[in-house]
Amino acid sequence: MRTYEQIALGVPEVLLPREGIDPAKWAVIACDQYTSEPDYWAKAAGIVGESPSTLHLIYPEVFLHEPEADKGARIARIRETMSRYLAGEIFRSEEGMVYIERTTGDHTRRGLVICLDLEAYDFRKGSSTLIRATEGTILDRIPPRVRIREGAALESPHIMVLIDDPADAVLGPVAAAKARLPRLYDFKLMLGSGRLAGYRVADPAVESGIVRALAALADPAAFAAKYGLPEGTPVLLYAMGDGNHSLATAKTIWETAKERASDKESVLTSPLRYAMVELVNLHDPALVFEPIHRVIFGLAPNRDFLSEVQAHSGGLAEYVPLCCSGVMREEVEEQTGRPHRIGVATAAGAGLLEISAPGSNLPVGSLQGFLDAFLKSGGAREIDYVHGAESTIALGTKPGNMSFILPAMRKEELFRTVILDGVTPRKTFSMGEAWEKRFYMEARRLG
Repeated sequence: MRTYEQIALGVPEVLLPREGIDPAKWAVIACDQYTSEPDYWAKAAGIVGESPSTLHLIYPEVFLHEPEADKGARIARIRETMSRYLAGEIFRSEEGMVYIERTTGDHTRRGLVICLDLEAYDFRKGSSTLIRATEGTILDRIPPRVRIREGAALESPHIMVLIDDPADAVLGPVAAAKARLPRLYDFKLMLGSGRLAGYRVADPAVESGIVRALAALADPAAFAAKYGLPEGTPVLLYAMGDGNHSLATAKTIWETAKERASDKESVLTSPLRYAMVELVNLHDPALVFEPIHRVIFGLAPNRDFLSEVQAHSGGLAEYVPLCCSGVMREEVEEQTGRPHRIGVATAAGAGLLEISAPGSNLPVGSLQGFLDAFLKSGGAREIDYVHGAESTIALGTKPGNMSFILPAMRKEELFRTVILDGVTPRKTFSMGEAWEKRFYMEARRLG
């Protein structure tokens, strides 16, 4: 693997399905989508059948609540399939970064599949590494994911990482050179998720341009001037977009590999040191920050949610009933500043939770602190984080549930917030709706 240590970048050897394998069955959506909608995954399984597919290489998180015996069996099937795919005539190998275009509706999002050096990543709040998390990492979510990834022969990532590149100096020249790059694939994705095309960055001049542009973004003096920071402030070049816990899992496995290695020098060349990701420009017009909503399931019948949230806020929270979910969504989306307005949907109808003097800068922060305490005290059985307001409202209106609709964060606030505050509140934003998420396409050997 060619590496550029200054910018923590590696040029991967990418594995793609060989000619003759249907890419529309091979590519499936990120495993952390539709986590409360098993019907989606049943439809995907119906489309794929027994055909070669990344569906057989991943663990959709809708199944994370399976009994331990079923989890073990599923992981064993994944391992067996990885070995079988590597031993059989499934893959073709392509060395180089992959420029991709994902078309959804009238928009085309551009990205670049690369590898990032996990030595330059720290997911803890307040870290000063070149690669950083943008939200709080839930540590108890890492061990189940380690169990899935540890020892795996392949990775096929859904991780998306952001760069703050308003001049479009990194991806713009690649897009301009697309006509002379070898096209690797171009096909329609399943279940109405748009189209995906990929091109190998085979031109050394294009690769050099990418490296120079990233190095310019990582220049300490330019970085400090850009954000009005003191000279010497540690550079943030890569900020997590999607797949925060997946990258944290890869980091955890890498640190364990280093600790266990008898030869501390040779382990530094292990493929586990790198994780494959898609790099996306924060300022891409097709990249829209969507809120991540909340649904709580199994409300305790002896608990009064609204009274408790009022008490938690010091009496500064008020519930306002509304005629319908449409008006509720408008109120949430149009808010600016304070009070914080959070949409509520239950079987009894829709309304707004208004917090007049919130203790957090963002509505999601005002809500999450209470929800954490409410669930810990047994107020509800579980919580899920859902992409898409319609799905969230539908889940909230089922008996025993309650859902919360949140506004989107302005994407221009992201890097500055991470630099100055460490991280945003957990599950603050998502890049697009669920159906627009990254599909698994490329794979890479881990051993």
